Amino acid sequence: MPVSQRRRIPRLIGSLLLVATAGVGCGEASADSGGGDSRGADGKAAAAEPEVRPLGRIIPVPASVTPEGEPYTLTHATRIGIDETSRESRAVGRYLAGLLRPSTGFPLHIVDEDAARGGIRLRLDREDTGLGDEGYRLHSAPDGVTLTARTPAGLFRGVQTLRQQLPSAVERRTVQQGPWKIAGGTITDTPRYAYRGAMLDVARHFFTVDEVKRFIDQLALYKINTLHLHLSDDQGWRIAVDSWPRLTTHGGSTEVGGGPGGFYTKEQYKEIVRYAASRYQEVVPEIDVPGHTFAALSSYAELNCDGVAPPLYTGIKVGLSSLCVPKDVTYDFVDDVIREIAALTPGRFLHIGGDEAHSTSHADYVTFMDKVQPLVGKYGKTVVGWHQLTGTKPVEGALVQYWGLDRTPLAEKERVAAAARDGAGLILSPADRSYLDMKYTKDTELGLAWAGTVEVRRSYDWDPATYLAGAPESAVRGIEAPLWTETLATTDDLDVMAFPRLPGLAELGWSPAETHDWDTYKVRLAEQAPRFDALGIGYYRSPQVPWPGE
Repeated sequence: MPVSQRRRIPRLIGSLLLVATAGVGCGEASADSGGGDSRGADGKAAAAEPEVRPLGRIIPVPASVTPEGEPYTLTHATRIGIDETSRESRAVGRYLAGLLRPSTGFPLHIVDEDAARGGIRLRLDREDTGLGDEGYRLHSAPDGVTLTARTPAGLFRGVQTLRQQLPSAVERRTVQQGPWKIAGGTITDTPRYAYRGAMLDVARHFFTVDEVKRFIDQLALYKINTLHLHLSDDQGWRIAVDSWPRLTTHGGSTEVGGGPGGFYTKEQYKEIVRYAASRYQEVVPEIDVPGHTFAALSSYAELNCDGVAPPLYTGIKVGLSSLCVPKDVTYDFVDDVIREIAALTPGRFLHIGGDEAHSTSHADYVTFMDKVQPLVGKYGKTVVGWHQLTGTKPVEGALVQYWGLDRTPLAEKERVAAAARDGAGLILSPADRSYLDMKYTKDTELGLAWAGTVEVRRSYDWDPATYLAGAPESAVRGIEAPLWTETLATTDDLDVMAFPRLPGLAELGWSPAETHDWDTYKVRLAEQAPRFDALGIGYYRSPQVPWPGE
């Protein structure tokens, strides 16, 4: 299709999403007490939202939107209907009720689907194969809302759309003034890619279980289905391993800058995994080897070639450490770690890192990966590795996570593309597009800039299918947005670096390629500002976005 024609399609869809339904009126109350105004991170007041949001004007933009008729109004009498025979359907119903009850003040009783006429019905249709594993259909009319999916995961994704169709005050945890209206019509939606991830680095700075859960909830709103946890690095080891206890008691005792660090017990890690599963997110644990290993090397002298344990490291330089490849104990160590973490992780994947192993010779790196990759399969998991893994031969079925830049040497890009042509799957995380810790501008206080500065448009305006020249589109499994934490120590720090870039990256993973258009996207992104405020997310008010109140 000619570029000129492709560009008309997203603008047409954007125009359809601008069509307001009947009853557009005054703005919502935006303070917990019902008064006051809504302000962004810079304290500027936001404009009032319409009483009825245009159907489908959300992030990620849906695949198909058909506005039609009058809106549905949520009331005190509204009930949530579920399939009583499905435990998962009941769990999604409870989740939806838990989202809506605090702000509306409505009881929102959960009942059998047939008893919810005039309310919100969550319907599982196992025969609707067109909706796939995560797709859904949302129909809204004055006589009720019906959300249909083939799977509970699809119901959950559809709940996020329903949630965003309501005024943003619905996110607040105290009773707000309505009305609570959902525009009339039908949304039919399925994801572009099966893998839509975000990574949280808990090794450079440690984040508690509750802080990780907060991040999981933020990901859920934008239909992200994978949480990659970077659990080990030079500055800290964050997961208990019974057979090597000093990894946490010693290796987990600090972080960048010399703070107290911390680690997850096995029960705490399982709690994170369970919570992620309740949001239909799969956890991918990463143990980064053979480099990025000072925390392990300092914990056990025998892992060093000279038998001497180095001091704990609290700086941010990379490429300074390596496990001792010739020693048999190295593989006993890796085997034990993979075995114990695999046993804790019900998901399909285990990430073995492999990046920036500058202190490991190429020959040793090949030897190491040839021995370690089969250990992942031995314990029932699929290998994921950073794209340096293609310097050796990825095992069959492996996923390669590409984090190169536009300026990455062509030979390195071709090596990754060749691995993709040879059967490796690709997860795209280009650092100068998707790394959430990169500075927005040279004046951004937090973050790093080794990959350049990454403003909101640059983060959004690329196509995963064509990004890596020479790699077949069929090899692309999806995208991931890594959030490294060398300079990020609090949830406020995470928020301002992830938002507003994270929603755009989520849209790249979910929405059809033909909907991709910066001019329409930036308007929808601006409309997320009151929702960020209601959720307590302090975000960067990029001058590239027409934020309300400006």
